Amino acid sequence: MAAPHPWVRRGYAAALYLLAPLIWRRVWREQLPGRPRRERLGLIPPAGEGERTLWLHCASVGEVQAARPLIEALGQRWPGHRLVVTTMTATGAERVLVLARNRQASGAGAEVSHHFVPLDFPGAARRFVARLQPDLAIFFETELWPNLLAACDRAGVPVAVVNGRLSPRAWRGYRRLRPLMEEALSHVAWLAAKSDADARRYLELGMAPERTTVVGSLKFDIDTSNETRQVSERLRTRLGNRPVWVAGSTHPGEDEQVLAAHVRLHERLPDALLVLVPRHPHRFDDVAALCRQAGLTLARRSRDEWPGDDTAVYLGDTMGELLALYGAADLAFVGGSLVPIGGHNLLEPAALGTPVLTGPALVNFEDVAEAMREAGALVEVVDAESLANQLLRLFDNRQARHRLAEAGRSVVTANRGALARTLAVLEALVQAE
Repeated sequence: MAAPHPWVRRGYAAALYLLAPLIWRRVWREQLPGRPRRERLGLIPPAGEGERTLWLHCASVGEVQAARPLIEALGQRWPGHRLVVTTMTATGAERVLVLARNRQASGAGAEVSHHFVPLDFPGAARRFVARLQPDLAIFFETELWPNLLAACDRAGVPVAVVNGRLSPRAWRGYRRLRPLMEEALSHVAWLAAKSDADARRYLELGMAPERTTVVGSLKFDIDTSNETRQVSERLRTRLGNRPVWVAGSTHPGEDEQVLAAHVRLHERLPDALLVLVPRHPHRFDDVAALCRQAGLTLARRSRDEWPGDDTAVYLGDTMGELLALYGAADLAFVGGSLVPIGGHNLLEPAALGTPVLTGPALVNFEDVAEAMREAGALVEVVDAESLANQLLRLFDNRQARHRLAEAGRSVVTANRGALARTLAVLEALVQAE
């Protein structure tokens, strides 16, 4: 089918070239030591003769973590393929490399490797697809890059958008560019929307109804392996019987509120321990300084420091350990929600049976939050004071913590299944190719 509005992509490409200095400045920081920046121009090693490849693109660390069940399933379903995961950010790249090392150590399924996604210049997109030669391109959630999608279509590579979501805010932004988005979506062979509302927003942008399916959220198929649970149990054993809560994936302006809540909690429960895990690694030192400014004693996980009886904050300044830290806690506050970020994955602690607290900014997880509200599995706070009040209430009430934990686990269990539905269609696309 001919793409509608083919002219708009030429205008989009022209705008990218004009903005190239600003774009390069933005991505210059998003690099790993030893990795060439030429990847951003699609200059990756060409695929080997006869090599079969599946390509999955995730934006950053949150999407990689959410896509982990899919990554594991793709590796098991197609062990003869190489699975390439691309990211835009360095933190996402680091998470992929951790997954790849763990898979290599276990010897399970397909090889997983990482590239940075090319910038969406037409030439870079074409080079990347030509060198990678994937059998299937899978874009996770809201990653819609017009030139990459067109390059896949031109090369005969089927494209699937999985766990497709469009927040109201993202939809309003894309709607201003509707001709461009309609042209981009014309290159998508299948959209697996995570909710009816997300599907409607995609359809309003021009996605074809016959190529759209609501499959549910892959986030409910979260992987809580025995290995993760064992790590959590070992951590909890070492932490002892003191009250422990985790604040995970926190952001600037939020750490201060979390620490203020912990100071108040500490007045009533002087042995309480906060495990604080900032979202971005470049902020670890700054957050450590905030802890000291708040007058709280600190141990840092990256330095192999262990919290003693008088330690108030354990800084989780490592990558890839948040899930295990959630499982070691009595309560979990999920960040990005006391500041206007839109929230992070509420299901990670819930799947491990840890009661969940959150702030009000949940636009990125509103469907998950609604399911948890209906089940009585979510405690919502609005500021440091209400967070402290809820922490005090829950630490004083073991039965309330138990009810929240069971309700959270039930929500996860009841909504699983999107992964199997997604894999069934992806398999058909690979076979059709």
